[in-house]
Amino acid sequence: MRRGSAQRLRLLLLILCCSSAVAAKKPTYIVHMAKSRMPPSFAEHRHWYDASLRSVSGSAEVLYFYDTVAHGFSARLTPAEARALARRYGVLSVEPETRYELHTTRTPEFLGLDRGGGFVTSSDSDGDVVVGVLDTGVWPERKSFDDAGFGPVPASWKGGCEEGKDFVPAAACNRKLVGARSFYRGYEASMGPMDESKEARSPRDNDGHGTHTSTTVAGSAVPDASLLGYAAGTARGMSSRARVAVYKVCWVGGCFSSDILAGMDKAVEDGCGVLSLSLGGRVADYYRDGIAIGAFTAMEKGVFVSCSAGNAGPVPTSLSNVAPWITTVGAGTLDRDFPAYVVLGNGENYTGATLYGGDPLPSSPLELVYAGNVTNTTNGNLCMLGTLLPEKVAGKIVLCDRGINSRVQKGYVVSEAGGAGMVLANSAGNGEELVADAHLLPATGVGEKAGNAIRSYLFSDPSPTATIVFRGTKVGVRPSPVVAAFSSRGPNTITRAILKPDLIAPGVNILAGWTGAVGPTGLGMDARRTEFNVISGTSMSCPHVSGLAALLKGAHPEWSPAAIRSALMTTAYAAYPSGDSIIDAATGRAATPFDLGAGHVDPPRAMDPGLIYDLTVDDYLDFLCASNYTPFRIASLTKRSNFTCDATRTYAVSDLNYPSFAVAFPATTNDVVVGDATTVKHRRTLTNVGGPGTYKATVRAWAGTEAGGVKVAVEPSELSFTEVGERRGYTVRFSAAGQPSGTTGFGRLEWSDGEHVVASPLAFTWK
Repeated sequence: MRRGSAQRLRLLLLILCCSSAVAAKKPTYIVHMAKSRMPPSFAEHRHWYDASLRSVSGSAEVLYFYDTVAHGFSARLTPAEARALARRYGVLSVEPETRYELHTTRTPEFLGLDRGGGFVTSSDSDGDVVVGVLDTGVWPERKSFDDAGFGPVPASWKGGCEEGKDFVPAAACNRKLVGARSFYRGYEASMGPMDESKEARSPRDNDGHGTHTSTTVAGSAVPDASLLGYAAGTARGMSSRARVAVYKVCWVGGCFSSDILAGMDKAVEDGCGVLSLSLGGRVADYYRDGIAIGAFTAMEKGVFVSCSAGNAGPVPTSLSNVAPWITTVGAGTLDRDFPAYVVLGNGENYTGATLYGGDPLPSSPLELVYAGNVTNTTNGNLCMLGTLLPEKVAGKIVLCDRGINSRVQKGYVVSEAGGAGMVLANSAGNGEELVADAHLLPATGVGEKAGNAIRSYLFSDPSPTATIVFRGTKVGVRPSPVVAAFSSRGPNTITRAILKPDLIAPGVNILAGWTGAVGPTGLGMDARRTEFNVISGTSMSCPHVSGLAALLKGAHPEWSPAAIRSALMTTAYAAYPSGDSIIDAATGRAATPFDLGAGHVDPPRAMDPGLIYDLTVDDYLDFLCASNYTPFRIASLTKRSNFTCDATRTYAVSDLNYPSFAVAFPATTNDVVVGDATTVKHRRTLTNVGGPGTYKATVRAWAGTEAGGVKVAVEPSELSFTEVGERRGYTVRFSAAGQPSGTTGFGRLEWSDGEHVVASPLAFTWK
């Protein structure tokens, strides 16, 4: 071959290679279509969607068609193709793929599900409710999915159990686990072909997170459950008679919005009455948030949607999943702990927490070293892979600091360097919160104050020593609950007038089912296999609320998703029996509604709330109008391509019939000075779901906080009801003088008939 021809061939190959690489990197877009605008020349909407795609790209392939919670499709496109498609007739919006992350027993007793008063966890009514769990899949062989005693699957159930790698439907699904599907096209489009040596292209859970959340929602009762002997007892889900359907939308590389939306689409079509999503991503306007879009139609069809708030606390405004038609759940602690004491050579000892289940340390103290002093790299105090010097660590206990890598990996690093044990110290952001881990070596985690004291001893004593004493499981811990430091916080950055999170539920050190694919730490080097695991996160608190929603839906099938949320919120408690406010683990001070919303769930009271704040689809449409949403944005979110806001009406976000109040006042400026009063008005309507009664309003300051000098007037301050279903409206006027920007205040509005207390948190901000 001549030299010129060879050069041209190499150039051609280079062009083809580069073109292939560019094509392989095409991003995924979700295309929302106005279904009602389909031209009459098309017999079927999918044909129209496909033709619209072909008009801008002859090679693009549809990943999913959406027919239930959204109208449209997802496909891989170049940015130029996406822009061209957005200009096509009937296209409402073209949104880029979003990546979401997972928000990674004793709870029935802690929540009072064993109390009398008619609240039963194993009634026949909730057996008609199917909870759809969108997560990492399921390990169906667990006893938590035993269907003994279950009747036939409800006739309303239209779902299926899909075959795939290591997943045989006949062996996996039954009258308890009624459905299992997987969605991975968006994941593979973004991350490339799946490595099936690491994860199964099927509903099989190779991670553990999905099995944990689904068994928390509705796991059957399993006696003698524990993790390595810790948290021993009978494990069961919140609604142990409800059915479970699993939709695997999360993979090693994350959870992608096209897959999530496809999972929600199918879950609603299948007949799920509750959806549980323990995942989240960046906060975006509702019309651009795939979960919010899917949840809107789910709500419209009577499906309750519960989502985790996120694990980015205690940073303010760190919430995700803030749409008002989603129930947003933060995390609190239980009254159970797993103590392990650090005993220093000077006689001082400090309480930590652990789930270490191996051989204990020698009875005699060992030399104690600080990780930052036994490394030759920066950030060596964090005990990251390869940072510790074996000659300075062997046979010793190492004090490591939290940050960057996982807590259990730090222990592995110490073990690999020859260390005998580890003490893991919290940072300021973690405060005094103790999260237990199934460490691979003798180890315990301690709070920030204890960590500082141990570090001080280590630096001041010429021959520091320590040992760790393990004490198993302890119940009856007080105070409890405490807001988890990691739990994401408000205010709501999308709509300041909607308070989020809505409430908190148990999310720290939760025992539930686990995968057989990995050990309890999730690390590749952990060869242990356990049927149950103890993990923490708002991922764990979300399924608690999802399961409780299934109980309420079974007992009150006529209640809307908003009614169920209202019952859970207005009966939640924000103070201990002493009257002191629930504590924030991050600060040690009183938690506020920005930390815990309405408070901690109280299921027995939620069954009989007395009054509820109900909401319809029309109310949410009014909310979108008040939020200045354009017709195109409303159509993208709600699938109503012909809806327009009434130009003759005055819409107000403050009129949304929400069970909480978030009030924004103008801050002190040149125009607004201290002394100038501003009045903000909110309207609400209460619906009677109890017996006859007269309710009187009381406004209280939030325990342990300042109200900010806000005057609150409720008109009327008394409401009488004679029969179920009666509705009564009222208005609240909040008046306050200007304050410096960033000032906050909190209160609580309670309606009581002497038997029921219908409570709403009040949050005030000056901005």
